[in-house]
Amino acid sequence: MAYRLPFEFIPRCASTLVVCCLLGACASKDVTGYGVGPQAERAVMAQQANRDPAPDTPGMYLGLIDQMQSQGLYFASLAHIDAYEKQYGANPDTHLLRADALRMTDQPAAAADAYSLLLKTPLAARGYRGLGLIAGASGDFAHAAQELEQAVQLAPTDPVALSDLGYARLRDGDVNGARVPLMKAAELDQNNPKIVSNVVLYLLASGDQAQALAVMNQQKLAPEVRTAIRGEAAKVAAAAHAQTRGSQGQAQPRPGPGAAAAGTVASVQGIEPAPRVLQRFAQ
Repeated sequence: MAYRLPFEFIPRCASTLVVCCLLGACASKDVTGYGVGPQAERAVMAQQANRDPAPDTPGMYLGLIDQMQSQGLYFASLAHIDAYEKQYGANPDTHLLRADALRMTDQPAAAADAYSLLLKTPLAARGYRGLGLIAGASGDFAHAAQELEQAVQLAPTDPVALSDLGYARLRDGDVNGARVPLMKAAELDQNNPKIVSNVVLYLLASGDQAQALAVMNQQKLAPEVRTAIRGEAAKVAAAAHAQTRGSQGQAQPRPGPGAAAAGTVASVQGIEPAPRVLQRFAQ
């Protein structure tokens, strides 16, 4: 995806031409019988010459399909992917375009099948990321994090995949685990609004309200965006609480005299200066 992972190629339809034929005993020399006369024929030929040229190379056609998807025309892109594969055959690029289009048109099972075709190709990272996004969309953020971890291992400098991994971990209640991928994503691409939003979400989830507010102000986030992030923060807090309750329910050895409780140690270890990337965000 990101992707998170379009172009318009819609030929213009030719106008319908109506030719009136004389009936009965008309003896005009211009009548040529039923069908299209010479003048109408020339008009059709001129109109066809002015039509948008069809892509004449596989690469150009793939570019047009990608452009369709960037414009949100995912259903149309599916039709053109079918046409492309009929003419040139399928390949990892078409599998990825198809998988993204199927995911964006609410066909998760078919999208998962298409992403799985990428796992043994050079586009395997995109395949794992797509599977992670499908899992996250279904609410299974633990599975989403697993798939996105695979994507990040294969593409360690992909800021979008790193951001997606951080978000999945947050929604799974693993606030500490979200920190490193999100900081990597932020330093790799400080201008990506989705990454910035996920960083703010992490700050809110980790209790750093002041730093979160500073970043939102510096980035001039719109009120509706801030409201959405705070709504997500509430979901993260609920997931983290559930995860904490689950861990407390497991039998643990009692600490010896003078030993600090595990929760206290974890909270102390979480106290550290704000990363430089956040300092730059809030400047």
